[in-house]
Amino acid sequence: MVPVEFILFALTLAGVALFHTRTLQVALFGLTAITLYKLGFAGFKTGPGLAGLGTHLLHEWVILTNLLGLLLGFALLSNHFEKSRIPAVLPHWLPDDWKGAFALLVMIFVLSSFLDNIAAAIIGGTVAATVFRHKVHIGYLAAIVAASNAGGSGSVVGDTTTTMMWIDGVNPLDVFEAYVAASVALVIFGIPASLQQHRHSPIIKDAKIRDRVDWARVGVVVVILLSAVGANVLINLKFAEHSDSFPFIGAAVWAAILVCTPWRAPDWKLLPGAFKGSVFLLSLILCASMMPVEKLPSASWQTTLGLGFVSAVFDNIPLTALALKQGGYDWGFLAYAVGFGGSMIWFGSSAGVALANLFPEAKSVGQWLRHGWHVVLAYVVGFFVLLAILGWHPNAPHKANPVAMLAGDHFTS
Repeated sequence: MVPVEFILFALTLAGVALFHTRTLQVALFGLTAITLYKLGFAGFKTGPGLAGLGTHLLHEWVILTNLLGLLLGFALLSNHFEKSRIPAVLPHWLPDDWKGAFALLVMIFVLSSFLDNIAAAIIGGTVAATVFRHKVHIGYLAAIVAASNAGGSGSVVGDTTTTMMWIDGVNPLDVFEAYVAASVALVIFGIPASLQQHRHSPIIKDAKIRDRVDWARVGVVVVILLSAVGANVLINLKFAEHSDSFPFIGAAVWAAILVCTPWRAPDWKLLPGAFKGSVFLLSLILCASMMPVEKLPSASWQTTLGLGFVSAVFDNIPLTALALKQGGYDWGFLAYAVGFGGSMIWFGSSAGVALANLFPEAKSVGQWLRHGWHVVLAYVVGFFVLLAILGWHPNAPHKANPVAMLAGDHFTS
């Protein structure tokens, strides 16, 4: 018998898909319904009633606060980047036809290997808005999200899920294998998406460099990004056991924003809109955290392939946590599946929600699937190419001190 929580969550997701102009209201209504049911009937993993809810929220608050800090902070970062005038200069260096659009996707892919995928998607979307005259095709928006998620899937500092694996003791080289699938996927979705964009609104041709770059704003962007990456790496190396006690990464981003404000003030008027989109995603994540998912099917490549599709509608953080607890996975396959799979729907990843905050027209599941069909195809093709080249080889138990693991590895992302 299907648990009632799953039915309520499925109805919430269906409501988001059908009423894409009321996504926040639908998500909040679904969260309320699930919470009331858990309070009155099913209880929480942490206990029944209000006490169980309180303990559950205490367990989830770090993830939610970190994500809120990143989404709001990177909305301001995007504005800093746009005002730096680098996007206005970039068309001079990109090819003038569809290959310029593809080159931008490659840039996002590379950026995401060492930046947070939200930041890579935001930067890519900001550049796209300029070089395509603010006429960005929904299929290309889906490709921007896919490129940011694919680029982070093989790097332990490129995605929250791969960072979780690293913290848990997974060898970074085992995760790096995901780039075999991710690189193939980039070509599969990148070329059709670039052709879609070229037909919709071609890149600015023969752009002349008229604007002078505001290097102060570039410096602010760099400081914010380095703060996020530095906090992430420092936690993994020195304070992994405290990573669930405080939202260090979100706090580091906001500390950088505030420190740099006297240098170049951000556009604070952007925060209300970004906050609305962020609350939507956090509501879905909190809904997902209340689902009675106590174990996954037996680890296999078939299960892993399915998890990629599940991650398009179900938060990939708890999925990854369950997989790490269960063991028996080939971590390169899992990193690709849960990292890239969320690209198939706009709210399937935090990068997608962040980009949709910049481009509200993307908040339609039907349009995303219709025009972003190449992302689904790319996920499947990339997965089976990885299976054909490397094969499914479950990794040995990895429970070990992550610092000790790093001392024996020579890995850079």
